Amino acid sequence: MIRTVIFTCVLALMGSTLMAQDVEEEILLKNYRPVSIYKLPEYKADKAKFTAIDMHSHNYPQTEEGIAEWVETMKANNIRKTILLTYATGAEYDSLHALYSSYGDYFEVWCGIDYTGYEEPGFAEKAVKELERLHEVGATGIGELGDKGSGLFYSHPTKAFGMHIDDERLDPVLKRAGELNMPVNIHVAEPYWFYMDMDSTNDGMMNALNWRLDNKEDILGHGAMLKTLENAVAKHPNTTFVAAHLGNSSYDLAIMDRMLEKYPNLYADVSARYAELSQIPRHVQKFITKHQDKIVYGTDMGTAEGMYNTTFRVLQTMDEHFYEHDSFGYHWSLNGFDLSDEVLRKVYQTNPEKILNAK
Repeated sequence: MIRTVIFTCVLALMGSTLMAQDVEEEILLKNYRPVSIYKLPEYKADKAKFTAIDMHSHNYPQTEEGIAEWVETMKANNIRKTILLTYATGAEYDSLHALYSSYGDYFEVWCGIDYTGYEEPGFAEKAVKELERLHEVGATGIGELGDKGSGLFYSHPTKAFGMHIDDERLDPVLKRAGELNMPVNIHVAEPYWFYMDMDSTNDGMMNALNWRLDNKEDILGHGAMLKTLENAVAKHPNTTFVAAHLGNSSYDLAIMDRMLEKYPNLYADVSARYAELSQIPRHVQKFITKHQDKIVYGTDMGTAEGMYNTTFRVLQTMDEHFYEHDSFGYHWSLNGFDLSDEVLRKVYQTNPEKILNAK
């Protein structure tokens, strides 16, 4: 007899339940861990094919022992440098820079923007002064700045709700960043599923429900968020911007296709969007190949060796229908992009060096 399983959890939370005949048991979707039955060639990707720079990570370990362990993991996976996007300013940044700088060239410690007093006269002058001080301490870039519709809020210690990256109050800061050759990593919006109705038609709902934006009031929508990014990039042609997570536009790469073609000072990282992108591997392969001079490698998913291996497997191999349950919440299988050696070298190495060596 065919056994039919009813998945509850997410749909049940919304008062909707899938109906099925001959139900013998219930399985919560959060416990769903499918294993592929396909017998396919085995593809290995236990390290980056070319020595890589990780352009999007964070200061996860807070102890010297943890950092030393991370460095060994980086070495084993052919990662020669990691960019730490700390969000930090002031004494917090100074402390983080002191902690990580003892590991030499393995890390660059980027800073945030101090939004303190952003609603008061004189904000820009104070923010520029702190940026210059941070640069003197050792900050080589800015980020990750973040805005999910309500305003910039990632930087410490102050959240700037109501102010977006294209706000004129930030113009002197972004201009000075360009003069100091400090690239700006900026996260705008979220994956499109987060804006959609949380119902049975939303194919990213398992992850989207935890981060939903469809029920948030007084926020900019997805398109308006991308417009703030474009406005800032256009206003500051001498400042390098890196759109985190491909601008959260995995669902419609034409958005980033147009922007990357139009603006020489715009790059994009692929960090933390491997699950979203691997659903359309042929399209993504074509996109990255077209923009091979503007895409950079990033992780944004911790420090574990298995995490790195998953990113390499997606970028480097033609593997199909494999699962990585611990890193992603979509319950999708993944597929590799099978990028060429020429493209991989640029994504891992050449493009990051272009951004970093401009300093």
